[in-house]
Amino acid sequence: MANPVRVLIVGAGPVGLTLAAELTRYGVPVRIVDKAAARTDKSKALVLWSRSLELLERAGGVERFLAAGIKAHGVRISNGRQLIGEVGFDQIESPYPFALMIPQNETERLLETRLEELGCRVERQVELLRFNVLTAGGITATLRDAAGREEIVEADWLVGCDGAHSAVRHGLGFDFAGSTQPSDWVLADMRLDGLGVPDRLDIFWHRDGILAFFPIVGDRYRVVADLGPADGKEQRPGPTLAEVQALVDQRGPGGVRLRDPIWLSSFRINERKVRDYSAGRVFLAGDAAHIHSPAGGQGMNTGMQDAFNLAWKLALVAKGTARASLLDSYSVERSAVGDRVLRTAGRMTDVAILRNPVAQAVRNAAARIVLGLSQVQRRMSDTLTELEIAYPDSPLSVAAAHAPRGGTLPAAGERWLPVAGDPIGSGAAPRFAVAGADDAAARLAAIFPDLVDTRARPAPSEDGLWLIRPDGYVGLVAGPDWQAPAERYLAAIATEIGP
Repeated sequence: MANPVRVLIVGAGPVGLTLAAELTRYGVPVRIVDKAAARTDKSKALVLWSRSLELLERAGGVERFLAAGIKAHGVRISNGRQLIGEVGFDQIESPYPFALMIPQNETERLLETRLEELGCRVERQVELLRFNVLTAGGITATLRDAAGREEIVEADWLVGCDGAHSAVRHGLGFDFAGSTQPSDWVLADMRLDGLGVPDRLDIFWHRDGILAFFPIVGDRYRVVADLGPADGKEQRPGPTLAEVQALVDQRGPGGVRLRDPIWLSSFRINERKVRDYSAGRVFLAGDAAHIHSPAGGQGMNTGMQDAFNLAWKLALVAKGTARASLLDSYSVERSAVGDRVLRTAGRMTDVAILRNPVAQAVRNAAARIVLGLSQVQRRMSDTLTELEIAYPDSPLSVAAAHAPRGGTLPAAGERWLPVAGDPIGSGAAPRFAVAGADDAAARLAAIFPDLVDTRARPAPSEDGLWLIRPDGYVGLVAGPDWQAPAERYLAAIATEIGP
């Protein structure tokens, strides 16, 4: 006899845990399974950027992450001995103007603790064997536990958060298009002395290759370096402490001593992505949908934001508040973000690993100039912190006739600047917020009681109205004649009108 469930989530890394916690917070029953016996014990992804922290605040529990990590306030780029330029985070417009350095195993622990507090537990050593999409709606999935017992599960939706080798993606038959870069890299998680105060990410553009230091906690750091073109098809073995020390001595600032290695590894950069993030009632999120260069530390953050984007839409549809067509916007929005992250990370990597001395000299000279420009610093910091992510081409992004625009006014699809202590979407149900005329929120909530928050937010202009999605992005911008456009917009999402 099959056990019914609304959403089956495969994969309990940061992405799956984020999705499970959000859906559980919204009252949607889920099962989350993972074939691993335990959470990762490796540091892996090291940073939570500002936009992820804003979304974690609305989800509840961001204070735990802040207490467990350390704040990095910018990026320093040097050539080994001389400073080339800096990008600071302190001036960005966010309640969290910094990079929170925290190892992935700690991020997973905090997310799983939050999930358990909400009443849901990860089922470990449970593997997805296969699944079928039912013509009548929903899916069936065959799971196998550690004892070899098989179980058939019925669910309304299936979400693959199961990483680069995703069983869900393979089951869909999706092409994971892309390539593996023909270069070798080394990674070392260890303690070190002699680098100074760990309040910056330090990157060294040495003539022989890049060297980067990322603070983790206390005197513990991640050290990453490229070794140039790969010698063969086989990946190099992990480095020794002495080999990493030699790279640091050669490319670093001098006087840095490494000790107590925790994790030594080698890797090659894969850049791959699916075209579509969904097929009917099956979705992909995180590394199951996109993998790319670690430059910029965007991978885990992008995956977690996939989960935040999908969660509120699934919750509204699962509760019967929104039409199923709302879910079509997930792939449109997040695939476009995945393309952007892939391009940005690739460009950052290409610039960092230049080997030609003339190209290196041109790069360094240009960087000294442009990194001194405030507008360039702002653009780079917004890119790294993921505050510039927007959905201008989404079907959910609408600018009505006579809508105010220009200047600092947020456009349809753009992030709504959050207010500390009042994160939009922090309630027990996903609802649109209204910023505009004093009575606009109450009037729209009376028509769409399950879709609109009754609390009014201040608008950036007296001449307009903004409908803000539960994930903090602007859905609709309307002018003084806001009511008809706002009702049309919400009616296109809602399953029914009226209390």
